[in-house]
Amino acid sequence: QVQLVESGGGLVQVGGSLRLSCAASGRTFSRYVMGWFRQAPGKEREFVAAITSSGGSTYYADSVKGRFTISRDNVKNMVYLQMNSLKPEDTAVYYCAADPTLLNVWVPQKYDYWGQGTQVTVSS
Repeated sequence: QVQLVESGGGLVQVGGSLRLSCAASGRTFSRYVMGWFRQAPGKEREFVAAITSSGGSTYYADSVKGRFTISRDNVKNMVYLQMNSLKPEDTAVYYCAADPTLLNVWVPQKYDYWGQGTQVTVSS
């Protein structure tokens, strides 16, 4: 079992940056693919980024490619999402999630564990 707790959200102006963190519990953290998703009001949860268990490969939604960076520290059981050049359309609740398999990482339904989410608001 993996428990996930996000932090680092907040209010930022257009063009600004935020770094989200996700703290994971459990000794098997390093076996999981980790993903970040987001959900805006009235919209479905959407894929943002994912990273393989070793951290050797990363995946991004087209909408954030070149602006966001996902990383992980398997010693500290942490996953991060560095968000730069933020836009109003990035406003959402951001969730981290854990999946034991590397298949269709963009599909939220395949992730087994979820955090409670952290709000990111980008003001124009």
